[in-house]
Amino acid sequence: MVAPRLRALILGLVFQATVAVSWQTPTSPQLTSALGPVVNLGYAAYAGNSTTPTGEADGPVTFFGGIPYAQPPLGDLRFRAPQPLDESWKSGGYVNVTDARNWGPACIQQPAVVGAGSEDCLLLNVWKPTNATPGDNLPVVVYIYGGGFYAGTTQGFPLYDWVDQHPTGIIGVSMGYRLNVLGFLSGNEVQADGDANAGLLDQRAAIEWVQRNIGQFGGNPDEITISGESAGGASVVMQITAYGGTRGAPFKRAIAQSIGYGYTANLTLQEELFQNVTQAAGCPSSGPAAMSCLRSASLGAIVSAVNHVPLGRVAPVVDGPSGFIPELPSRLVASGNFTPVEFIGGHCANDGRTFVGGTPSQFQTDEDVARLVFARWPGVNNETIQQALQLYPAPGTPGSPFATQYDRAWTMAQEIIFGCFDWYTENAMIEKGVSNVFAFRWNAPDTVLYNAAPYQGVMHTSDIYFLFDGTNPTANAGAAFTPFNATEKLLSSQAISYWTSFASSGNPSTSKTSYSPAWTYFTNGTQNYRMVMTEGTSLNATASAMEMYPPAEIERCRFWMQANVTEQTAI
Repeated sequence: MVAPRLRALILGLVFQATVAVSWQTPTSPQLTSALGPVVNLGYAAYAGNSTTPTGEADGPVTFFGGIPYAQPPLGDLRFRAPQPLDESWKSGGYVNVTDARNWGPACIQQPAVVGAGSEDCLLLNVWKPTNATPGDNLPVVVYIYGGGFYAGTTQGFPLYDWVDQHPTGIIGVSMGYRLNVLGFLSGNEVQADGDANAGLLDQRAAIEWVQRNIGQFGGNPDEITISGESAGGASVVMQITAYGGTRGAPFKRAIAQSIGYGYTANLTLQEELFQNVTQAAGCPSSGPAAMSCLRSASLGAIVSAVNHVPLGRVAPVVDGPSGFIPELPSRLVASGNFTPVEFIGGHCANDGRTFVGGTPSQFQTDEDVARLVFARWPGVNNETIQQALQLYPAPGTPGSPFATQYDRAWTMAQEIIFGCFDWYTENAMIEKGVSNVFAFRWNAPDTVLYNAAPYQGVMHTSDIYFLFDGTNPTANAGAAFTPFNATEKLLSSQAISYWTSFASSGNPSTSKTSYSPAWTYFTNGTQNYRMVMTEGTSLNATASAMEMYPPAEIERCRFWMQANVTEQTAI
């Protein structure tokens, strides 16, 4: 049996070799179908859907859904790195046309339900201008959904508007990747007979599929931007730091929103979680039979195992010097062991209120702050907690910027989890010589979530609400979409234009909307700048504007990036 890490290395080399060859593939024969427009990849062909979101025929954007980018991870391929498809040309490119007019199934979520989602979910979706053809070399943006590495679907993040709105043409792609137990089971037995971080390897395989095949949709494999929010933003950073930067990256640019990391399981916790899974699935917890039993277990047993582990605890881990994550990404960023790319990073103004651990009335004392905020970070020692309480002075003490203990607590929670890693990464990119680096702070709330809990303000996911048609998740891997009012629509269009402009040129101002302010680079002299995305009251413009990073916020970020908190408990 080939050792898992060696097998992963061989697979990576196979994928890379395939990339080098298939970018030069000859023109495939034109195929037609009564189903819709056809894109022929030589080894497979897909018929898409050119209707508009409201159902009119012959829309300006064509959608192709449920396209496999790797073999189904079933049976013996459970808990292994994604295996490549046979993408060799067949019958001179005269292949059967597959119906790709709809979404494929979502990956199994947590909580899991038999019948909701599928293991066979290594699928991606492509949106292209209807008139785009091979050779157009349009830039490409690849979206990675968030959801804590235990939930999330591509259906909640349609890229139709991104493609439709861009003035000179852009290709949109989103991919499914394995989640929770199926995507991130780890421990000694997995290392011996499997692959940790399979979900991240899925993401990488999808991006490499895009490199090999996007030219047939009219895209440019050398102009790929990856983008994601929360766990998707964390995924973006982990794709940047993959293999310690030793293998480069199959993309040119990256956008990371609310980079969200939770507690990183050490080996002891990995073993505890592995035993939880095997116990629920009815399998041995150690020895050669453990993995073979898990691979032959019924879907019902796997669903039981998914629901048996704590929510969000089965997530990416450090998997060794030759692994995808050779060290905590915070350390890889600090040491410069990552691939430099053009970069946008930012977060929502009140991300921390979603994860502070309680409601405003529950925060009355220093003890409340320490107990509730740091419940999420079990590895943090008391000395670090006391230093943090001094750095965030209590309300009423001289110089304190906090009106209440709740303000103090959510700010602390935000900067540990979301508010500092973007600033940290932006500085690291500058130090690596990247000039196209930009920052933002999202300052407009998700209307649906705000109406349900106004005290949360501009809570987590507010940015994706505006970027994806008013999206909010629903049960069983679904999504709901809320129509925008006039001022929300202005901000949505402005944000999409900034995001797609960056994806097409490396600068968010290149094809911005006419009413949008120019976006200043992150570093200008000795100051750090960020765009504040804000809804306005005018029907002609938003209230978005540039601001400088407050010195006190930078001081606090330096503390978190240097303290043991990041190194012990955050990726």
